[in-house]
Amino acid sequence: MANKALSIAVMSGKGGVGKTNLSLNLACGLHQAGYSALLMDCDLGLANLDVLLGIMPEGNLQHALMGDVPLKKILHPVEPRGFDVLPAASGVPELVDLSAEMQGELLQKLEPVFAAYDYVIMDLGAGISRTVQFFAAMAAMRLVIITPEPTSLTDSYAFMKVLHARHEMRDFKVVVNQASSAKEAQNAFDKLKGACKHFLHFEPEYLGHVRTDPKLPEAVCRQQPLMRYAPGSPAAQDMEKLAARLQKHRLNMLDWLAQRPVLQAPLL
Repeated sequence: MANKALSIAVMSGKGGVGKTNLSLNLACGLHQAGYSALLMDCDLGLANLDVLLGIMPEGNLQHALMGDVPLKKILHPVEPRGFDVLPAASGVPELVDLSAEMQGELLQKLEPVFAAYDYVIMDLGAGISRTVQFFAAMAAMRLVIITPEPTSLTDSYAFMKVLHARHEMRDFKVVVNQASSAKEAQNAFDKLKGACKHFLHFEPEYLGHVRTDPKLPEAVCRQQPLMRYAPGSPAAQDMEKLAARLQKHRLNMLDWLAQRPVLQAPLL
């Protein structure tokens, strides 16, 4: 059967930019729009999606990798009919940098599970570890999360520079999170785009922004997605727009997606 799933690697050059919350709420928003979504915690050594959701999964990716539990057994349903979480382990340093052998084994186990969804959203760890590069290189779409802070712009540029140099990646989409306004978000993106164009000779694509919202920390404290806790809040409205843009991209990519697996092993 032809693949229909769009795999999205959600990543950032530094921590603290709201990447995990954005991943969670995009998955929630896509599900609310009628699409099936699997949210995978790819921060394999420092997992925290289970904490954000207030769940206590019986198994995680570590168990699947060690052969203790079939992968389907560790899927945790968040909402009925197609919004599931694939949890990772926390406090397991050997999972942070997967060996090539473990990467291949994990890919073999993931592919049949992924194919059942419309979206596979992979919340990557911050930084540029071997495991981060592994997931980023195999996804059909790469979503870089930045904030307007200079340190975020600098780290995100360095992050894309490494991925471009090592894997020839140049098709990045950018979301500006924690923005005070659309103008501030656009200015932040323009600075990053200018650096990429001048030094790396490619231009990332602007997907949109998410405003700073006091309802978000409230949702975190209540261990609920913002899209469910305060769907009318400014940030939730912004994330709903992002989800709609992702669906437009997916529809335009369906013919291309049908010719590749959900995760494509890099050629390099």
